[in-house]
Formats: sequence, C-alpha cells, structure tokens
Amino acid sequence: MDLVKLSRISMKHLITLHVMLDTLSVTAAAERLCLSPSSVSKTLSQLRSNLGDDLFYRHGNKLVATPLARRLGPSVQQMIYDMEQLLSPDQFDPSSCETRFSLAMRESTFELLAAKLSADVLALAPNIRLDISTKDSVGFDGLIAGSLDFIILPHDLSQPPAPRNELVWKTLFQDEMVCLMNPDHSLAERGRGELSLDEYLSCGHIGITDGDLNIPFFEMQLAQLQCRRKISISLPDFGSAALMCHHSALLFTCSRRWAEMALQAKGLVNRALPFDYGEVAYSLVWHSAAMKDPAQRWLYEQILACCETG
Repeated sequence: MDLVKLSRISMKHLITLHVMLDTLSVTAAAERLCLSPSSVSKTLSQLRSNLGDDLFYRHGNKLVATPLARRLGPSVQQMIYDMEQLLSPDQFDPSSCETRFSLAMRESTFELLAAKLSADVLALAPNIRLDISTKDSVGFDGLIAGSLDFIILPHDLSQPPAPRNELVWKTLFQDEMVCLMNPDHSLAERGRGELSLDEYLSCGHIGITDGDLNIPFFEMQLAQLQCRRKISISLPDFGSAALMCHHSALLFTCSRRWAEMALQAKGLVNRALPFDYGEVAYSLVWHSAAMKDPAQRWLYEQILACCETG
C-alpha cells in the first residue's frame, strides 16, 4: 500500500470527481459544491496529476469522462456514502434537515405520486430541496453514479428489467392495463361487448419507448400467438400518448390507475384488454448503498407511506 500516494488524494478530490461525473461541467460542479469554477479546476488538476490521467476531455462543446474516470465512479460513490455514514447522526431529524434529495420518474407518475409526496415530505421537512426529473433525462445510470436517490416507474412484473446487482427494486402497488381510445372511435360505442383480439389488432397503436426496460410481457404473448400490434407512433410517455388518442383513431394501452386519474386521459374511453397482459406495477428503485444514509432511509419511508395512503 502506497500511503504517501494515497495521502495526496483527499475527500475533496473524490467529491469533486463524483460531482463532475454527474454534471460534466466545471461551472455546474462549482455551483453544486458552492465553490468557484477556478477552485474546482484546481482540484481537478491536482487529481489528474496524482492519477496520471486527464479524467475529462473536451469533445466539441461538451466534456467527456475518460474510461478511468468512469471506472472510478462507482467506487468513489461508495467511499462518499461510507464517509457520510460515519459523519451522519444515528437519528434523523427532518424538521432541521437541509438535505437535497433527487428523484426521477416517468411523466405519467407525476400525477399519481409527485404532488402528494412533495406536500407530505415538505410538511415534515420544510428546509429540504426536492429535485424531481423525468426518467428519460436521468435513468438507472444516475442511481449508479449517485446523481439520483430514487426512481419511481411503472413496469412489467412478468418481464422484469435485466438485473443490475447495484440496484434494489420494491413494488409500491400493483396495477392493471387497459386500452384507451377516442370516444368517437368505432370500438367505443356504449353497450358493445368486450374487445376481441381481432378488433384490437386491426387498429393502429401508440407505443411507449423506454430503453431501460425489456419488451412488455403482453407483446411477447402476442408474438407467441403470431400476432403483432401495428405501432403507428412511438412516444416517450403516457401524457403525450393520451393527447394523440384525443385527436386520432389510434389505441393506447396503459396503466388503469393512470387512465382513471390523469387529466390528459379525461374524456377517453377505456376497455379491458382481450388477452393476458401479465402483471404490472409501479416500483421504487435505488442503489443498494442508499439505505446506509438515515436521510435517504427517511425519504424511502415517506414514499412507502404516500403509496399506502394514496
């Protein structure tokens, strides 16, 4: 063990590297750390010299992390978590907490959880800051890099995402899937029977894209029946898909809970699906190291409580 070399790398260097990997911007990192950009640049210069690597380089008008910097990211995050645990009190007092929490969720989840969760959490911890972003802008890599505390998202329990050892999943509540359509659609007539599979497949559909999740179970089931939906439009979220439903004859397959609560879905007709769609749910995802932090454990408990009472 080269103690002399290790002594030249301080927690300041590790925190700066951690924030730079998150922001990829000296200016943004300086703002996050309440330092001047020149101070951040100086710390980075020292770390580059100690590690013998550029860590970040400019490509066009963007900063890009080197392979070494990316490889160090998870280990540096774990060191920071461990140090924070040493310095954190055993008891967490939300009334005096000034922590910044970061969450990401699909836009469809905002209407189900974000408003109530924010109100409940801020009532107990009025001095904290909640940064809530869309999952499309910060995905699972944000949890691994430490830029996110939690992700909340709807997904297919029957066809779960590929396992990542660092991440923990917990089901918040289960749901059903329904088919939404414009009230003027021929399949929306009052008193008609349930949708048939042929009717469902004869229409154009709106698909939802998510690079982190696997192909939905119901798509696999349809494939086994040698059937395929005709995806006319692919969109990033439920809200934009519902808007397209209002102005087209396309069908949209989505969460029943969202369809019953979302403003964008008001006025649309929903029908039961004519096939086995498996099990769907809304889940909470976090990095396995997050529960070492009393503040994050507290927020985790608030999220569970919000879902239980919501």
